[in-house]
Amino acid sequence: MAPPVTERGLKSVVWQKIKATVFDDCKKEGEWKIMLLDEFTTKLLASCCKMTDLLAEGITVVENIYKNREPVRQMKALYFISPTSKVYTLDVPDAFYYCYSPDPSNANGKDAIMEEMAEQIVTVCATLDENPGVRYKSKPLDNASKLAQLVEKKLENYYKIDEKSLIKGKTHSQLIIIDRGFDPVSTVLHELTFQAMAYDLLPIENDTYKYKTDGKEKEAILEEDDDLWVRIRHRHIAVVLEEIPKLMKEISSTKKATEGKTSLSALAQLMKKMPHFRKQITKQVVHLNLAEDCMNKFKPNIEKLCKSEQDLALGTDAEGQKVKDSMRVLLPVLLNKNHDNYDKIRAILLYIFSINGTTEENLDRLIQNVKIENDSDMIRNWSYLGVPIVPPSQQSKPLRKDRSTEETFQLSRWTPFIKDILEDAIDNRLDSKEWPYCSQYPAVWNGSGAVSARQKPRTNYLEDRKNGSKLIVFVIGGITYSEMRCAYEVSQAHKSCEVIIGSTHILTPRKLLDDIKMLNKPKDKVSFIKDE
Repeated sequence: MAPPVTERGLKSVVWQKIKATVFDDCKKEGEWKIMLLDEFTTKLLASCCKMTDLLAEGITVVENIYKNREPVRQMKALYFISPTSKVYTLDVPDAFYYCYSPDPSNANGKDAIMEEMAEQIVTVCATLDENPGVRYKSKPLDNASKLAQLVEKKLENYYKIDEKSLIKGKTHSQLIIIDRGFDPVSTVLHELTFQAMAYDLLPIENDTYKYKTDGKEKEAILEEDDDLWVRIRHRHIAVVLEEIPKLMKEISSTKKATEGKTSLSALAQLMKKMPHFRKQITKQVVHLNLAEDCMNKFKPNIEKLCKSEQDLALGTDAEGQKVKDSMRVLLPVLLNKNHDNYDKIRAILLYIFSINGTTEENLDRLIQNVKIENDSDMIRNWSYLGVPIVPPSQQSKPLRKDRSTEETFQLSRWTPFIKDILEDAIDNRLDSKEWPYCSQYPAVWNGSGAVSARQKPRTNYLEDRKNGSKLIVFVIGGITYSEMRCAYEVSQAHKSCEVIIGSTHILTPRKLLDDIKMLNKPKDKVSFIKDE
């Protein structure tokens, strides 16, 4: 009888497997790399190796893939993420400027950025063990087409298996590449789901939330290993405000049953005896503070603003009646002295998006009346993303799915375009002219998991995920928290297809407007302004 495998022996087996499948293929003598991990792979590595082991494999820095990171140009990045991660970001901070700046002198920089993005997208596909069919949004810009062609070429090179240049066949997955201009509305709209709202309204930097409790200033990291945060971050703020107090009451009732008392001192005693409660309560206090801080910003000004934004974005009011004059919706926002310039600019943009572009005369009048001459490029420069600003576009706006029967909150009626795209891709309804493949022989796509009557349908969720398709999406120029939420929602609704969404970085409305303002500035000027 074979001796039982010890814990250390099992960990050694895991480490040897990781070395063989992750490190050996890309290890080069004298070359150092940065390693990017998610929550699961961080725990996996921590359980089976030490930092000295990673150093021996050429890894000098280990980073969390979800955190904002300083660029390290001289080193390559190695992504080691679990297939269950729905979101990935690339370490390419200059991508937005180089992809959308009209300055012709940036051409070489743009080519280098495209190569870098393609390399990292292929790394993501390889990590998932997928050779997807690659397709892209064909208009209005050619960034998505160029990047898709680069990715396809690099996938071919990566999956060559012998000297005869035989290539690993395409797997049952798709990679869709999109330019940021495909949905400008979702980038500037006030979103009222918890994570998006918090990052929009509060000064959260590097995922660090600062708050006061018991008269003391504290900090909390909003991260993947906070299970309460992961559970509630995509929920509407109204639901969050109901749920957290309920959780607090559950703790209180547990405490009462245990101690027979309801005093704070009794709770303190319970927390000493049972540290798990302390961790639970601390998390709930953090998120209750976060929700209340959001509402303190929301109630005075943002609540009324949201109604106007939703009417402009959808072209209909809460009762479903068509908005006849968008300017009448916009003017009260511009005349309200409590709204800052960013909010007014966001409203002007929603107005322009709603009418598919405007005249130079009308835009000049709006800019002068609101006195935002110094920030007018936050509006005008959207044209570099292929979004109609001036003059009005002659092309009709893309049709949206009818979601009028879906239950939603009145101030959250807008659904990001990405959800339409994800659902249509899974159901194989994307127009092949608008979304062409650049793969010669894409695999047969069955994202919906439909089976014939003679096939036995699978019933096990994990089996569905294991054997199902993957839909990988990459947005050039940033994704919003609401779009990340859509990826989770669609993935949850379609058990046979896992949705994984990524981009160059994660957007917040103010940061995006600042970046758009800089697009027509020289690169050295942009760097100087940001350093200040």
